Amino acid sequence: MNPAHRAPAAGPAVSADLPELPVTFRPTRTRAVLLTLGAGLLAAFVAIAVLLPSDGARPWHTSDRAWMVLTGVIVSGVLVLLSRPKVVADRDGVTVVNLTTRRRLEWAQVIRVNLRPGDPWVYLDLADGTSLAAMGIQPGIGRAGALRDARGLRALAEVHGSGGTSAQ
Repeated sequence: MNPAHRAPAAGPAVSADLPELPVTFRPTRTRAVLLTLGAGLLAAFVAIAVLLPSDGARPWHTSDRAWMVLTGVIVSGVLVLLSRPKVVADRDGVTVVNLTTRRRLEWAQVIRVNLRPGDPWVYLDLADGTSLAAMGIQPGIGRAGALRDARGLRALAEVHGSGGTSAQ
């Protein structure tokens, strides 16, 4: 490990939890479930569009089939969007990617990393007095992994940033 990334000797004991930089935190199980479900649903919508009858009492026309495929693409796209969140930490700071937004923060802007019981994801308390949801670390499916990731991000914020913490 690079000596510049170690916790100071007099500071908090975070070196055991300090990940190598750069590091990406993301809810891998949730992501796997969402992407698998999206692919399966898209395949099902396409199969329905192809297999439904084009003759008989209520025939499916080309436009009906196209709408069925488009519906599958939209549903799959929403699931891909839900699988997007991640937190990327590097030497210069943190990039938080949520559903539709991406925000780059310098380490000095991160005051505290919070993951309290019942929180759906990590919250970052920022130097400007606001809080930012970091949806890339969420305890939904994998609580132990989320706690480990929150501790790792907390340790990085303590070493590189300006703040304390409140993560379990």
